[in-house]
Amino acid sequence: MMLNPKAGAAALGLFAIAGGTPVAAEVTQTTDNSFVSRHEVVVKATPKEVWLALISPADWWRSEHTWSGDAKNLALTPKAGGCFCETIPEVDEPGRFTLEGSVEHMRVIQAYPETALRMVGNLGPLQSEPVTGVLTIAITKADKGTRIVWEYNVGGPMRYEVPVISKAVDGVMGVQLAALAKPLVVVAMSAPPPPPSLPPAPPPAMPSTGTKPEAAPSPASAPALAPKPAAAKPPAAPAAAPKPAPAPAPTPAPKVPTVEDAFSDFKDKKPG
Repeated sequence: MMLNPKAGAAALGLFAIAGGTPVAAEVTQTTDNSFVSRHEVVVKATPKEVWLALISPADWWRSEHTWSGDAKNLALTPKAGGCFCETIPEVDEPGRFTLEGSVEHMRVIQAYPETALRMVGNLGPLQSEPVTGVLTIAITKADKGTRIVWEYNVGGPMRYEVPVISKAVDGVMGVQLAALAKPLVVVAMSAPPPPPSLPPAPPPAMPSTGTKPEAAPSPASAPALAPKPAAAKPPAAPAAAPKPAPAPAPTPAPKVPTVEDAFSDFKDKKPG
């Protein structure tokens, strides 16, 4: 999600790039100074094919999101401490000469081949803000191929309004994952089942006429019965002492996130 200064567009405006998007995409969480963008797709390629494509961003990253204007200048070193970097080529032409430059977009903190790639860095206009961005790309086997989960977690003080920047970043993240997934052949994920239909409403009650039905007459042949003498009531039992109120249940302690929670996307899950 880098920007090309030669494009002459505002930084935020470059986020609005049309293109295909994966099956599942959303901003899953926002606060006053943080947001999480999550995308998901299933492709026919094997986990190894996905990994080899992922670590070669020059082949699929969108050029309009680079500083040099050409994705071929991107490189990613898939090891801890490795750089997701871009070379700014030197210029040697009549009347103008510049030296070669470079940009670090993200730094690798975990490279688990065919399973996960996790990098830290502020992409695009977030590079000028004192925020922390963590991009986790998880790869797992699925019924029809390989599932890719792409999650960018950003937090910290920023000069952008979170509702605006979160949607913009989410859109570009979807564009990048779609570009990665396209040559790997996207598999349509099954749609969630429709909600159960509600039972039909009962018919309305008939309005009352205000007259009471006549009581059925007693059979003529039935003899009148003499009233039975009332049975003597047993003496009342003494009132029981009131029971003490039960002690309030203790409030459960909040769950502490575990390592398994942080890496839940790496587990095999069936899509849809």
